[in-house]
Amino acid sequence: MAAPALLLLALLLPTGAWPGLPRRPCVSCCRPAWPPGPYARASDGDPWWGLPRVRPTIDIEILKGEKGEAGVRGRSGRSGKEGPPGSPGLQGRKGQKGQLGPPGAPCQRAYAAFSVGRREGLHSSHGFQAVPFDTELVNLDGAFDLAAGRFLCAVPGVYFLSLNVHTWNSKETYLHVMWNRRPAAVLYAQPSERSLMQAQSLLLPLAAGDTVWVRMFRRDQDNAVYGELGDLYITFSGHLVKPAAEP
Repeated sequence: MAAPALLLLALLLPTGAWPGLPRRPCVSCCRPAWPPGPYARASDGDPWWGLPRVRPTIDIEILKGEKGEAGVRGRSGRSGKEGPPGSPGLQGRKGQKGQLGPPGAPCQRAYAAFSVGRREGLHSSHGFQAVPFDTELVNLDGAFDLAAGRFLCAVPGVYFLSLNVHTWNSKETYLHVMWNRRPAAVLYAQPSERSLMQAQSLLLPLAAGDTVWVRMFRRDQDNAVYGELGDLYITFSGHLVKPAAEP
């Protein structure tokens, strides 16, 4: 029993507790950590102090494998928003003169004109009446109807119109230049002992299908224009000044 008890006592008691035995100095049993931390204190007795710090490196090229095959191309993305316009570029050089083109079609000018007259005098018979004509001086394309006393416009544009009459002694002269159904101008002369020539002229923008004519108007007293079979006292004329289609 004595041997085991002594062995147990030797394990439990510290080294310096045995009487008569010298104390052994404490020796570090493990190596200091490496590399030392940023806050570690260096001492002269540290065997690792002063040695260069070595960091291991790995060559990535050794770990790389071979290049793989190209993948399938993805779908096209959505179109982005339109950006702001850029600044204008420099003006280019003047190009070479082109070849002469073929000759164009000849210019076709539109014409329209009439000039008619009345040799026989006319008295008003009722309130309104159209003045017929019996003499044709100019009538392009037959646009003026002598019996009806009307010009029918076939070429639209601006027309110059003129009316000339000879008054009758002691009778009133009251005429209208009519544009379709509305009076465009009046020719008037008061009753007088002497007859005289009266004239009226104007410009009208006529459309295709418009008509111009002369209307006689009777009021309380007789209305008349003078005429003789041998001479031409009453004339009504018109011609196209500017076609509507002309620039």
